[in-house]
Amino acid sequence: DGEAILSFCVDSGLSDTSPDEGLIEDLTIEDKAVEQLAEGLLSHYLPDLQRSKQALQELTQNQVVLLDTLEQEISKFKECHSMLDINALFAEAKHYHAKLVNIRKEMLMLHEKTSKLKKRALKLQQKRQKEELEREQQREKEFEREKQLTARPAKRT
Repeated sequence: DGEAILSFCVDSGLSDTSPDEGLIEDLTIEDKAVEQLAEGLLSHYLPDLQRSKQALQELTQNQVVLLDTLEQEISKFKECHSMLDINALFAEAKHYHAKLVNIRKEMLMLHEKTSKLKKRALKLQQKRQKEELEREQQREKEFEREKQLTARPAKRT
C-alpha cells in the first residue's frame, strides 16, 4: 500500500509538462496523495496505538484496584494497631483494678483493727474507772472504819 502511494507520487512529479499546465490537477493529485499517505500511516500505526491504549486502560484499572486494596489493608492495619492499644489499655485497667481491690481490702482490715482497738481502749478505760471507783470506795470505807475505831469521848449524861 505504501509502495503504491510512493510510486504514484514519483510518477506525478516527473511529468514532461510545463509547470503551469495541470496545476489544478497536481493539487488534486497532491491532496489525494496526502490523504492516501495519511490513511497508510494511520493503518500502519493505529492497531498498535489502539492496543497500547487498551493496555494503558487495563493498567489504570489495575492500579485503581490495587490502590483500593492497599487502602483496605492500611485500614485493617490501623484497626489492628488500635486493637493493640485497646488491649494495652484493658491490661492497664485490670492492673489498676487489682490495686484498688487490694487497697480496699487493706482499708477494711485497718477499719476492723481500729474498731477493735477502740473497743479495747473503751474497755480498758471502763476497767480503770471501775478500779479507780473501787479504790475510792475502799479508801472511804477505810476512812470510815478508822473514824469508827478512833476513840470517842464518852457521852456523859
